Amino acid sequence: MMTDEQEELELKLGDEVSAELLEDDDEQPSQLYEHYRMEADRGQTPVRVDKFMFEKLQHSSRNRIQKACDAGMVHVNDRPVKSNYKVRPGDVVTLMMDRPHYDTTIEPEDIPLDVVYEDDQLMVVNKPAGLVVHPGVGNFHSTLVNAVAWHLRGLPTYDPNDPSVGLVHRIDKDTSGLLVIAKTPEAKTELGAQFFNHDTHRSYVALVWGHFTEDNGRIEGNIGRDPRDRQRMTVFPPGSDMGKSAVTHYRVLERYGYTTLVECRLETGRTHQIRAHMRHIGHPLFGDERYGGTEVLRGERTASYRQYINNCFKLCNRQALHAKTLGFMHPTTHQQMDFTSELPADMAALIDKWRHYVACP
Repeated sequence: MMTDEQEELELKLGDEVSAELLEDDDEQPSQLYEHYRMEADRGQTPVRVDKFMFEKLQHSSRNRIQKACDAGMVHVNDRPVKSNYKVRPGDVVTLMMDRPHYDTTIEPEDIPLDVVYEDDQLMVVNKPAGLVVHPGVGNFHSTLVNAVAWHLRGLPTYDPNDPSVGLVHRIDKDTSGLLVIAKTPEAKTELGAQFFNHDTHRSYVALVWGHFTEDNGRIEGNIGRDPRDRQRMTVFPPGSDMGKSAVTHYRVLERYGYTTLVECRLETGRTHQIRAHMRHIGHPLFGDERYGGTEVLRGERTASYRQYINNCFKLCNRQALHAKTLGFMHPTTHQQMDFTSELPADMAALIDKWRHYVACP
């Protein structure tokens, strides 16, 4: 079962094809490369090309295919067509991209892996910031999945290229913290169901801009891709037909005047959920470049304060977000499993710096 965090992986027009690529503007690339070729047989009845491709390509989305057509990346008999083109007997349909077709086979790579727990069904790892979770555009190697493949290379039943095993959920490249990996299809199905039904327990620690007057709160708002920046998510009103419903609970841990350390607990697991929700309520994550957190959003207008903030950014050169706790029911023993990870060195140093700033203004 696919979890909420895996929604970006569902586009299987090719592992190397990102949602952003299929939603670019109308400008055509100078050179296109063939990625997939499908030929209609002699008995083919006229059918829209988007439906034809949807039936041929597993794990694809018809909406994504339509956007690929709009972007001029679906060709029939070597000419671009729109999604309403009717495929006829003998037509050759190709998916064309603006980059060569890469081999996306996941190969084991000897990358250090911090294994927190492991048994014959699953393993829990503590991912460092900067490590991409899954191969994709721009990151086909040196990912967490490659590291797991190396760690489990001696296990005959584990195939890193089999989607029925492996990652159950995801966290962003520059977010550190806990992840669970399933070693068996049964474990992935059971764990996936728990994530889908929100039966898991996850909490994050984040340093955000601004001062909270309240000690805790709830953020609710649909999360979907920002139409003005396709690499960023944005928040739409609850009940909107845009995005997917998302709920984040937060609790203040410490206040530092211009920044606040909070614990965030997820009811849902949307892409960039905490980052988008916190920006939505005016508290972007400290150091989060994509969501405005690398601007000096609170504080003094002095040169010394700006230098202090720049030093903070250098100390923790990423969004200050850590997946601290993870809890779920074991897929076979049905015992509750709860894990906690310490803050990584960069976030710990950043928080200490703010504590010192408050203590010695």
